[in-house]
Amino acid sequence: MNKPLLILFFLTGFLSGCQNKQGISQLWFYTYSSDPDPDKSSLTPANFLELRSDKTFTSDLGKFKSGHWDFKDQQLFLHADNGEIDIILLNFLKTKEMQIQTGKSNAANFDGQPVPEMAKDPFSASNNLWRNTATAKETDEQLKSRLKNHCKFWVSYFNWALDNELTTVDVRSTPSPIKIYGNGFKIKSYADLPEIWKGYFYDSTDCAKATMILENIVRTHTIAWPHTDNKYKMFISAFQQMEHLLR
Repeated sequence: MNKPLLILFFLTGFLSGCQNKQGISQLWFYTYSSDPDPDKSSLTPANFLELRSDKTFTSDLGKFKSGHWDFKDQQLFLHADNGEIDIILLNFLKTKEMQIQTGKSNAANFDGQPVPEMAKDPFSASNNLWRNTATAKETDEQLKSRLKNHCKFWVSYFNWALDNELTTVDVRSTPSPIKIYGNGFKIKSYADLPEIWKGYFYDSTDCAKATMILENIVRTHTIAWPHTDNKYKMFISAFQQMEHLLR
């Protein structure tokens, strides 16, 4: 009499486990901390964790990494391409919500979204080469390449927002030398650059030189802003032009 019930219970648990494992393959954005001490968390809405179904990942939980992932016993194993392994404890997983423990927070909450197609993914490794920390001084061409990739990220980011019909997107938390407004952007002064952005460069001289490259472009060229009420289309066009001018 108990066997059918036991089998049903086993199948329900098995299927639930499969759904949870499958459900973790999403693009996760940090939302807030449930730590008793909110000052303990240094994460921002720009921090993300993208877990693709092919078991590859990209993340920025304080430092950008890419590699492959595995999930076992409520633990997420992130095997980065540089050989580092991060083990993240999963507190709970719902359809579009997840809470994890990281070195930045004991209870970091994330909201999930569908993973974009690789070719259109602003969070792919190829669109985030600008986040890689320089291990030696960079030439002017290398600095331009870093800046060009940064602009490529913004093009992809706003295209992603446009394709998914998002009403708003965060543009202030991403470490950038460019300050984006509702109707345009400006190059930040060196003093106003985010410390994370400065940390991508080998030294302050290279970072300052990158800022001067951008300042020179906007001083000597005119960005042709398209006639559209759609902010995403406006910034896609502007950053495409910046990409072209950095060649």
